[in-house]
Amino acid sequence: MSDVQPPSSLIGIDTVQLAMPPGGDAERAAEAFYAGVLGLTRVPKPPAMAVRGGCWVGGATVRLHLRVDDPFRPPTNAHPALLVHDLDVLFDRLPA
Repeated sequence: MSDVQPPSSLIGIDTVQLAMPPGGDAERAAEAFYAGVLGLTRVPKPPAMAVRGGCWVGGATVRLHLRVDDPFRPPTNAHPALLVHDLDVLFDRLPA
């Protein structure tokens, strides 16, 4: 008999955390994209975390936490991959 445990039964990802630059302009741009373009809803952060800046957005099956990194260093290859029901509709909403 093997001592190796079977893998857990993962059913999805609860939350993805992404980094964003500090400042009100960056927060407004993040909300404009994630809420305005992708249709997610801004979710209030707990007061102790809200003072750090950033924002949380979510939908029926997606939760994204945008945390402030200062100094901000954009990742060179990291990214979330989101599934979209009607990609053509989303393309029409994307800014140039």
